[in-house]
Amino acid sequence: MKIVTIHHNGEAAALFRKIGVDPYGISAMTPKTRHVNILLSARPCKIANILKQEMLSLGADAAVSRGSVSCAVDATDVLLMGTHKQIVALAGKIEKQPFGLDGIACDLRRLLGHLENKPLVLKTSRREMLLGDRTLIMGVLNVTPDSFSDGHRYFDRQSAIDRGLQMAEEGADIIDIGGESTRPGAQAVSPKEEIARVVPVVEQLATKLSIPLSVDTAKARVAEKALAAGAEIVNDISALAGDPKMAGVIRKASAAVVLMHMRGTPADMQQGDLRYDDLTGEIISFLAGAARTAQAAGISRERLVVDPGIGFGKTYADNCRILNRLEEFRTLGLPLLLGTSRKAFIGAVTGEKADRRLEGTAATVAAAVMKGCHIVRVHDVASMKKVAVMTDAIVRAGVTP
Repeated sequence: MKIVTIHHNGEAAALFRKIGVDPYGISAMTPKTRHVNILLSARPCKIANILKQEMLSLGADAAVSRGSVSCAVDATDVLLMGTHKQIVALAGKIEKQPFGLDGIACDLRRLLGHLENKPLVLKTSRREMLLGDRTLIMGVLNVTPDSFSDGHRYFDRQSAIDRGLQMAEEGADIIDIGGESTRPGAQAVSPKEEIARVVPVVEQLATKLSIPLSVDTAKARVAEKALAAGAEIVNDISALAGDPKMAGVIRKASAAVVLMHMRGTPADMQQGDLRYDDLTGEIISFLAGAARTAQAAGISRERLVVDPGIGFGKTYADNCRILNRLEEFRTLGLPLLLGTSRKAFIGAVTGEKADRRLEGTAATVAAAVMKGCHIVRVHDVASMKKVAVMTDAIVRAGVTP
């Protein structure tokens, strides 16, 4: 006998066929093979008690505060514990009940849909990109004098253009061009200076490359100029909060946008109290809010990517925890980008300086791919391309065509 690991419905169906289960049985039993734990935060006791009883009636369970039965507490978190099939059944049982349970039923169905390994489509101003069949590589091109790992190396315009072309040859799927350092303690650069650094490089690369270009900026003026010059994606570390005009610029250009989580600004994000009550829960909630803001501003959901912001207002241990629990971000149902390349938390573990963190970065890229990341943002494109390709092969080895 052995323990069988089932990651998705396709693996379950393949195993049932090998056993010789009839088609109806395969359909009926596949949702029973996958257990899910779903946390609902701060729900009124009357809702928690209904959910508890309904889950028990299905042969599943729900964890609630012990004070919730007597309503000795105002609200309680609720942890639903059951198979995919039991959660679907729960949604069916509560969808016509009062107290907002119909909304919970709708949210449960949506969340379960997000857990399926279905490819996602990212739309930019010039193309549609399929995400999920393989991990995409976003190459980092810093046109700055002070970036933490390669400052000044590509500050010269021609050097930056040459490096962009080289990254494309090495297998980059996207090139992310930035004119302002976002390392901890970095000082802001004026829009005029940032435009002078970034736009000429974008213009040149856009005429020479067929892959999409991204501009790493939180300033609307910079984004507008870069998009007009040929960029298709805005990588905004402020998640549209840094410039009130940014959303309008992105909408008008029909660009895609990366929404990143950060507390504070690069100048102060690593100062003060970095503690989180619920690390991934708070980040997911922030990114969900940023996505709603973007959609309310007219940016379609198919143009959104989320980034948990490794190194931006987190402790070194928090960065590792985010990587360990990256699968939880599937709750959002949006493409996930991760940027760990050469960052300080890797140095804290390995003891290496920024330019010697290749192996540590490789470990984080492999972990990100294993946990379902769609895009990895890296400096060392050629090496990380190989890491991603090999990890993709492992992850997808059990997928039935």
